[in-house]
Amino acid sequence: MTAMETRSDESELIARARKGELDAFNALVEHFQTPIYNLCLRMLRSPQAAEDATQEAFISAYRRLDSFRGGVFRSWLFRIASNACYDELRRRKARPALSLNEPAGSGDTQFDAPDRAPTPEDRAENAELRATLQQALDRLPADQRLALVLCDVQGMDYAEIAEVTRASLGTVKSRINRARTKMRALLLERGELLPSVKRPTGERT
Repeated sequence: MTAMETRSDESELIARARKGELDAFNALVEHFQTPIYNLCLRMLRSPQAAEDATQEAFISAYRRLDSFRGGVFRSWLFRIASNACYDELRRRKARPALSLNEPAGSGDTQFDAPDRAPTPEDRAENAELRATLQQALDRLPADQRLALVLCDVQGMDYAEIAEVTRASLGTVKSRINRARTKMRALLLERGELLPSVKRPTGERT
């Protein structure tokens, strides 16, 4: 099936999926699986863990379709995926020896570089930058990391992030501001690892 083009298409697929039509739910999965996976990857770092959390989120969503009472389906789905990520992060705390052993930058969709023909030097710098960004992101508290990814990667506005995270608008704004401040400080702290063209100069515009 092709990806959905309108909200009415989405509503129709949800209604059909609620009636047990697996093809309709598979169309929803096809439409949302990439953004959901990208969220899980940035929250969990490991591609395998992201795949597992993505699968868990869609299974949970299918089982709980009757609990969706309208509104923005994407927000509802991202909330389920966020909870799957939090569950995995809690499991990691319970068994820390198994967490975050994967080399930084090994994920295949982290902070994608611009779509152009890169030189070998560009590829090396982009890989280095992606790794540095991911390492800085990993050091944020989970709630700030989630808010930042939803805003700056998924492009959600504050109201939708509040719906996904079930937090107030003020809390969402605070988490994003704190996350951006910490990311900036971490990148400045590790400025020697950034490509020279992107390295902070300390100048104000």
